[in-house]
Parts: sequence; structure tokens; C-alpha cells
Amino acid sequence: MIKFIAGVNFVAAMVHLLFWGLVAFHFWDLVFDAAPTAALATTFGIGVADLVWSVPLLLIGSIGLMRQHAFGWLCAQMANGLYFYSMTFILVRDGLTGDFKPGSYLFMPFTLFAFWAAWALWSRRHLFFVPSFPRP
Repeated sequence: MIKFIAGVNFVAAMVHLLFWGLVAFHFWDLVFDAAPTAALATTFGIGVADLVWSVPLLLIGSIGLMRQHAFGWLCAQMANGLYFYSMTFILVRDGLTGDFKPGSYLFMPFTLFAFWAAWALWSRRHLFFVPSFPRP
């Protein structure tokens, strides 16, 4: 199960890189236009945050889970938390505008997986952390 979570997290990191690479390629000129739209600025803000935080946490978490390192467990849980946060933002944005973007549909399965993975990793935390001895 841990290897499955690590594998899905690795795939998610690659999907993030591919998705944001395509978005940047398609909209790059518009970002540096005289006055980019608020929607475009928000999209690029989410993209930069994903590249700075989500992708590294997913990759480090994936490798760390495969090696059963506590730091990998922590990074995977942090990536799960970022999915909860960012998809809440995205779904509220899309729901209020009535305009669901392709990224909403692409990343929703990963978000649903993150809810399950957070529980699965929490219930198996004993595999990653050695209980300390009680102090006298």
C-alpha cells in the first residue's frame, strides 16, 4: 500500500509538471502583456505555488515513502494537505464563476486519492516512526 501511494504521488508530480509546462507554453506571452487578466495572474500564481511546493513535496514524499523514511511520510502528508487546500480554492473559484477549468477535472482524482492516502499513511505511521521511551 505504501508503494502504491508513492507511485501515485510520483505520477501526480509528473502530471503537475506536464500540465504547468503546457499552460506556460500556451499562455506565456499573455503573462507579460501590458495588463494580464486577474484570472491569468491567479492561474500562474497557482502554477508557481505548485512548482515550488507541491511537486517537490510529492517527489520527496514518493522517494521517502519507498525507502520508509519518516521525512518521506511527512512530505507525503504535507502534499496531501496542499491538495485539500488548493482544490478547495479551485472548486470555490470555479463554482462561483460557473467556469470549471480543465485542471479542476484533471486534479480532482488526485485530491480524492489524497483524502484516502492521508488516512492510510496516518494509520501506518508506526512503520515510519520509532516510539520513544517514556521519560522517568
